[in-house]
Amino acid sequence: MKIIIVGIGKVGYAIAEQMAGEKHDLTLIDLNPDALERAGDSLDVMCVEGNGASASVLLRAGVREANLIIAVSENDEANLICCLMAKKLGAKHTVARVRNPEYFRDAPILRREIGLDMIINPEFASAQEIARILRVPAAFSVESFARGLVELIGFQITATDGFAGKTLLEYNRQNPNNLLLCAAKRGAEVIVPDGSFVPQVGDKVYAIGTPTETLRVLRSMGRPVTPIRRVSILGGSRISLYLSWEIENTGAHLTIVEQNEEKCLTLAEKLPKASVIHGDGTDHELLEAENIFDCDAFIALTGRDEENLLMALTAQRAGVKKVLPKMSRPSYIDLVQQTGIETIISPKDITVNQISSYVRALANSQGSAVEGLHKILGGTMEAVEFTATNATHFLDTPLRDLQLRKGLLVAAIVHEGKAFIPSGDSEIHAGDHVVIVAKSLFLQDLNDILE
Repeated sequence: MKIIIVGIGKVGYAIAEQMAGEKHDLTLIDLNPDALERAGDSLDVMCVEGNGASASVLLRAGVREANLIIAVSENDEANLICCLMAKKLGAKHTVARVRNPEYFRDAPILRREIGLDMIINPEFASAQEIARILRVPAAFSVESFARGLVELIGFQITATDGFAGKTLLEYNRQNPNNLLLCAAKRGAEVIVPDGSFVPQVGDKVYAIGTPTETLRVLRSMGRPVTPIRRVSILGGSRISLYLSWEIENTGAHLTIVEQNEEKCLTLAEKLPKASVIHGDGTDHELLEAENIFDCDAFIALTGRDEENLLMALTAQRAGVKKVLPKMSRPSYIDLVQQTGIETIISPKDITVNQISSYVRALANSQGSAVEGLHKILGGTMEAVEFTATNATHFLDTPLRDLQLRKGLLVAAIVHEGKAFIPSGDSEIHAGDHVVIVAKSLFLQDLNDILE
């Protein structure tokens, strides 16, 4: 596909890097020649210097032949104008990053009136991910599929889990369940488990099942499943606002610390149920006076990675059980994982996953639709949700009779609104939602799972 990306900041570059790896024809547009030079030196792309909202610049980039325009500059208005102009000039599909809550609320109108095909809001998507993790505090990652009917949870094996030292077949015989352990990482090794796999203490694993079953199994392992009731948030960012809206009806008590007085006033107006504190969130006297660490979860959402990391570590030492820092720089993400903090929020990675899912769906418009995509274990594996159609070659065939590619699992099937973990006798029917977990095989169609 011919794809034009407008705005080569951290998000734009990450999208370009992902799309280049999937062999798309890429053109990048940015006003910053240094950003273009960096991208041109490291990626197989064409670069055009200029304003992405300019018709002449878009024409120079080949907009008339473009299958997709992705506008992810820092300016919402520029992204919207770029997509409007691109559609008028012949681009088939457009995606805009829109971060302003007022614009985002108008998403249906924007889609209808200016022909936007997709609106990306990294802050809103990040808030949704945090809310899912807060609902399952024992997990370091919670991904949702099939409109919430299936969940993929990540957790680390401990000595008390019952998993450690037993084959999965043995554990499942002793503890009957409807959960599938579908990915594991041991040191630098990434594994697609089978029945003979023996989890060890310290392994990072992913399991898939219905939300009810994942909670039941975690409870049986002695993991905490009690809903989080007290949440402290450092930084009154857009993510903080969206997150507060997401969880304010759960009964959780929210405390937000923000240094900017104007932001505090805005948050207090929009979040009457939350406690909004004006002050420096790194001030230990303030933290102690306001009992900021007297909470079930501490979430660091300032615009500075260093501050988020420092305060997350401080909260961890203070005994907070669930700590979630927001990170933007890949080098810091690696550092955080070495500190023992399990969960990291990366709006950039969330955005890339959403756009990758959409691009694969467009590339395969005649086959099995890609409904969702989540990269896990540092991007070494991915979980992809498909909808089976009449174009799927192996409908109504038992899975045991299929020659599946190595390095993947058919992890879950949703048939007529009911989710289950498939066995060898299970069949895929037209209309089913199917979740595949694979070692980054860049699956674009359900048929790609066959040898």
